[in-house]
Amino acid sequence: MTEHPPSHEGRQPLVARQQERTRPRQESAAPGSAGSVPPPPGSVPPPAGPAGDPAGTARREGDRLRFVGAATRRIARGIDLDEIVLGLCRASVPTFSDAILVYLRDPLPVGDERPVAPFVLRLRRTDRLRLTDEDPENPAPVGLPPQLTEGGRLPILDPHSDAMPAAELCEVLSGGALSEVLRGVRPVFGDAAAARAALPELLGADRTVPTGHRAILAPLRGRRRVIGAAVFLRRPDRSAFEPNDLLVAAQLATHTALGIDKAVLYGREAYIADELQRTMLPENLPQPTGVRLASRYLPAAETARVGGDWYDAIPLPGSRVALVVGDVMGHSMTSAAIMGQLRTTAQTLAGLDLPPQEVLHHLDEQAQRLGTDRMATCLYAVYDPVAHRITIANAGHPPPILLHLGGRAEVLRVPPGAPIGVGGVDFEAVELDAPAGATLLLYTDGLVESRLRDVWTGIEQLRERLAATAQLTGPDHAPPLEALCDDVLDVLGPGDRDDDIALLAARFDGIAPSDVAYWFLDPEDAAPGRARRLARRALERWDLPDLSDAVELLISEVVTNAVRYAERPVTLRLLRTDVLRCEVGDDSPQLPRQRRARDTDEGGRGLFLVNRLARRWGATRLSSGKVVWFEIPTRA
Repeated sequence: MTEHPPSHEGRQPLVARQQERTRPRQESAAPGSAGSVPPPPGSVPPPAGPAGDPAGTARREGDRLRFVGAATRRIARGIDLDEIVLGLCRASVPTFSDAILVYLRDPLPVGDERPVAPFVLRLRRTDRLRLTDEDPENPAPVGLPPQLTEGGRLPILDPHSDAMPAAELCEVLSGGALSEVLRGVRPVFGDAAAARAALPELLGADRTVPTGHRAILAPLRGRRRVIGAAVFLRRPDRSAFEPNDLLVAAQLATHTALGIDKAVLYGREAYIADELQRTMLPENLPQPTGVRLASRYLPAAETARVGGDWYDAIPLPGSRVALVVGDVMGHSMTSAAIMGQLRTTAQTLAGLDLPPQEVLHHLDEQAQRLGTDRMATCLYAVYDPVAHRITIANAGHPPPILLHLGGRAEVLRVPPGAPIGVGGVDFEAVELDAPAGATLLLYTDGLVESRLRDVWTGIEQLRERLAATAQLTGPDHAPPLEALCDDVLDVLGPGDRDDDIALLAARFDGIAPSDVAYWFLDPEDAAPGRARRLARRALERWDLPDLSDAVELLISEVVTNAVRYAERPVTLRLLRTDVLRCEVGDDSPQLPRQRRARDTDEGGRGLFLVNRLARRWGATRLSSGKVVWFEIPTRA
C-alpha cells in the first residue's frame, strides 16, 4: 500500500456539511470581489414578469455568472485540502444550496500513483467551522444537527424533521448506481434514475431525497481520476434546481477537484521536503566533555521549508569539539542537496583532524566540483576544553558572538574570508580565549538580516539583546542555554524573517587543570608498567582507587599496542569529568581493529578486554598519527 503524507491522510477527516441559516443572507463584500458571492437564480424569488421575459433571463444568467466567478475565486484561495473544501462550502451555502455534503476518496491518491482498491468515499467534516467569523444571531457551528446545537436553529433540509444523516464511509461497488454516476463527467439531478439510486449510498440507506429536483450530485474529477463527489441539497420550500444550475455545479466541482489535486501534491512535496531537511540536520547534538550545546532551526516560511542552512557539532580527539554553521545560497531542493553534501564533507574532514582553515579549503574545492555558482558561507571552530581555547576560521559568514560570564557580549574579530565556491582564496584561522562560563553563539544571516535592516545593524541588535539577557541573571551565573536560544529568536519582530535561521550555542565549561594528568612515555618495553604506576597515582589523588584495577589493565593493553608500532614518544592523558577518560596517542597512522583471537594465539585479546570493560572506546587518525581512547564511569 502506498504511504501518504500525514498532512492529509494522517489527520482526522473533516465533513464539509454547511447548513442554511433561517434567513438566507449574502456575505458583505464589494460586488465582484473574491469574498462576494452573488445569488444565482433560485436563491431568491425570480423577478416578476411575463414568462420568457428576455430581460429576466439575462438578469438571471448574469447573476449566475457572477456567482460562479466569485465562488471559484473563493475556492482558489485555499492552499490546503481543508481550506479548499471549506471554500466550496462557504461559497455554496446558503446562496446556491441549503446544505452540501463533500465526499473524498479515502485515501486520496497522490500524483500519478494508482489508487488502492476498493474505491471508498469518506465524508469530510467541517462541523466546527462557522459560515462567517462572527454571527451573534445564529451562533451554532455550521454543520451540526439541530439536536446537537444549543438553539437548534439550523435544520439541514426541513425545519420540522430530523437532520439527514450521512454515511461516514461509503464503498463504491463496481457496476453500482453510484459507480455509474461517478463515471460521468457532468452533475446530475437527485431525482434522475441513476442519482436517486446512488444517493442512498451517500446519505444512508434509510433516507432519500424528496421529489422535485431537490439535489444535485456532482462528481469531483481531478486531472486523471474521480477523487470524490459533492451533493448540493435544497429544502422542498425553495425553488427547484434549474438545468443551468447543473453547469454551476459542474464549475464548482471542477475547480474544487483541481484545487484538491494541487493541495494533495503540495502536501506530498512539503512532506518530502520536511523529511529531507530533517535527515540533513543532526537529530541529536552530541554531549562532549567540557561543553554544553543547544541549537535551533527555523525555515523561512511554510512555502519554503527547505534551504541551505545547516549546523553541526562533531566530537574530535583530545576531548575537543568542532562547531560548524553554514549557509548555501538559495531556498530550493538543490540548495538543500548541496548543503547535505557539504555537511557530509565537513564531517569527513573533521574526522581527519585537519586545522579549521584546511577544512574550509577542502570545502571550497568540493563546492567547485559540484558546479558553477555553488557558493556557501561557513564558519568552522574547534574548542579545546583543556586549553580553554577556540580556533576559528571563516568563509564569508557573519562573525560569532561571545557572551562572557557577567553580561559582556562581544562580536569576535575573525578574518571574514571569501565564501566557499569562489576558489583561489586562502583562509585564515585565529585562536582566541574561551573562558569557562562563556557562551559562543554561531548563527546564519537569517537571524540578523532582513528587508528592514542590514546585517551589521542586526548583529549589533543581537549583541545588545544577549548582553541584556545575561545581565538579568546576575554577574556570577550564565543564563540557561535553551532559554537563551529562545530569547535570541525573539529578537526578530513579527514578519521580520526573510531567510532560514540556523543557530548553534555552545556553553564553555572547560576542564580544570587539576582534573587533567598528562605524560610522555618512551616507546620501550617498560612503558606499560610505567603507565600503570602513573595512572594509579592519579586515581589515588582523585579519590578513585576503586577504578584502579580496571584502568591499569586497560591502559596496559592500549599502551602495549602503541609501543609496538611507535617511533616517537607515546602520550598518555587522563581526564576526570563525569567519566574517567583515557587517551593514548602515538605516531603510527594504523588504526587498531578488534578481532577474535584463536586459542593458540599469544596476543590479540587487548581490544577485546577494552570493549568488554570500558563504557565506550574508539580510535581516531590524526595528522601526526592516531589516538586510542576509552571511558569508564566514575560512579557505579
